[in-house]
Amino acid sequence: MKDEQEAVKSRVADPDMGLIDSIYARHSVRGYLDKEVPQEVMNRIFEIAQQSPSNCNVQPWKVYVASGELKDRLRKQMIEATVGGVTPNPDYPYRGNFADEYRTRQVECAVALYSKMGIGRDDKEGRMRAVLRNFEFFDAPHIVFLGMHPDFGTTVAIDVGMFAQSLMLSMVAFGLHSCPMGTMRNYPDMVREAFEIEDGTKILFGISFGYEDPTVDANETRTTRDGISANTVFRSN
Repeated sequence: MKDEQEAVKSRVADPDMGLIDSIYARHSVRGYLDKEVPQEVMNRIFEIAQQSPSNCNVQPWKVYVASGELKDRLRKQMIEATVGGVTPNPDYPYRGNFADEYRTRQVECAVALYSKMGIGRDDKEGRMRAVLRNFEFFDAPHIVFLGMHPDFGTTVAIDVGMFAQSLMLSMVAFGLHSCPMGTMRNYPDMVREAFEIEDGTKILFGISFGYEDPTVDANETRTTRDGISANTVFRSN
């Protein structure tokens, strides 16, 4: 394992961007250049993300990266299922009934995105088009699906989330961008079939990634964050 890590390091020079800069530079990108990421760069990025923490070091994340013809096939299947009204069958139920300040933030995010895309409140066709962009993977050259063993539950899913954060920040450091997508849980059987997964791995979500296309209006979308007092409590007695 050590020899494998050293071999990957020797092929790609690590960038100079620091962690704090990566955190502030990361944003969800919904439009990519038609340019594949070199395999040696992907190898290094995923090797860095592999260093993520996990409970008892179980490293529960299952990672499936689709590119080229396989990515195109999944994209076609998911678009056809969505347009055809096929009922999603996610491995995990989506509990997204946000209320109070959570609903406020959700609406603010949607308004920020749709306004950049020129989609009005009553533009049903435009909103459907925006939904389909998810299943087009926003034209990204690569899509990664993240899952875990079927015996694992919420506490282990947190570990997968930490891996995803490490992955996305590493991408930023290497000049890439990404978009985490809960919609990629909609048709997990397609993912299992594509990657010939036979151990029952369940799919949590997906992340499209590649080189950002600066001409895509949606990529101008930015959201804000509340001050730490909204989420954090410091006490000493």
